[in-house]
Amino acid sequence: MMQLTFAPPPPNTEATERLRAEVRAFLDVELAHMTPRQRASSWSGRDPAFSRKMAERGWIGMTWPKTYGGHERSALERYVLLEEMLAAGAPVGAHWIADRQSAPSILRFGTEEQKRFFVPRIARGELFFCIGMSEPDSGSDLAATRTRAVAVDGGFKVNGTKVWTSGAHVAHYMILFCRTDAKADDRHGGVSQFIVDMRTPGLKVSPIYDLSHEHHFNEVVFEDTFLPASALLGNQGDGWKQVTGELAYERSGPDRFLSTFTLLIEGFAMLRDRVDDREAIALGRIIAHLMTLRRMSRSIAGMLQRGEDPAVHAAIVKELGTSLEQEMVEVMRLIIDAEPDSASDNPYIAVLAHTIMHAPSFSLRGGTREILRGMIARGLGLR
Repeated sequence: MMQLTFAPPPPNTEATERLRAEVRAFLDVELAHMTPRQRASSWSGRDPAFSRKMAERGWIGMTWPKTYGGHERSALERYVLLEEMLAAGAPVGAHWIADRQSAPSILRFGTEEQKRFFVPRIARGELFFCIGMSEPDSGSDLAATRTRAVAVDGGFKVNGTKVWTSGAHVAHYMILFCRTDAKADDRHGGVSQFIVDMRTPGLKVSPIYDLSHEHHFNEVVFEDTFLPASALLGNQGDGWKQVTGELAYERSGPDRFLSTFTLLIEGFAMLRDRVDDREAIALGRIIAHLMTLRRMSRSIAGMLQRGEDPAVHAAIVKELGTSLEQEMVEVMRLIIDAEPDSASDNPYIAVLAHTIMHAPSFSLRGGTREILRGMIARGLGLR
């Protein structure tokens, strides 16, 4: 069995601590009107105006080259920004996917024309992206994708369906993962990525409502949808290599263990000084796990800064992080005797109701447990 270690995370600097203070001061003003229940949505909450305010401060595209509208700051500085935004429950969902993975993928694999058109607009908070990966019969098993792009004069014609596509109803573009060679012998071969304008004829977006009847997810159907040749991202047939690199960005950040942080904050406020030994042990265990995951996630920020591939490390953080998020809901329910009610005036009770209804999705988004554990096993040489 291979050994896998997490290097010590990069240390804080004067620059990171100045940034942290700046972000906190900004959030104190911008989030003053938000209730705990609203903050509980965190990176699922979308506010384009808030995203543009972040862009004005240089907080989108922080690590990207200045040539393409970025700010050439460190991966750790970006990490500090993200964890402060998530801990405060800021509505960062509008630009989240574009900043986290779409623009980095375009910078890595895109043509010069694609880089110059998309990346500066993302950095200015003008373009938002969604992800076209999961399908009705394959879920997180991307190698089983059946959506096909067939070469035609001037481009490709796409047919197929994507599901659980977060924000497709408000995104300007999608990075689509689909099959371009049905005859490829390797399940991981013959797949490609495309940048799709969501206004393209032949593309239909339908809502999927969650348990709280909120609209975050969508079904996206392609029916003879024409994409110009210029929509191809990277090389045709290199989609698997590209998408695994993209997923490392998606799985490694603090969003994978801070989705329920508002519940923890409101739970502590509810308990105040009324904590017995049993409850203190349970809460201490949660905090210890959070601190460990934070250290692991910051270590990955260091890997990204050094240009290393964090795919397996990111899968570990995502698997452990979402498991903790779901466990936290159950721990808080055992410690605090309260009936969840989304309409309650009690902040904890309202946040609890919201979190209970959303927790099942935590272990689905970004890859199911089965897929992640398979990746980890292969990374350790066990498969």
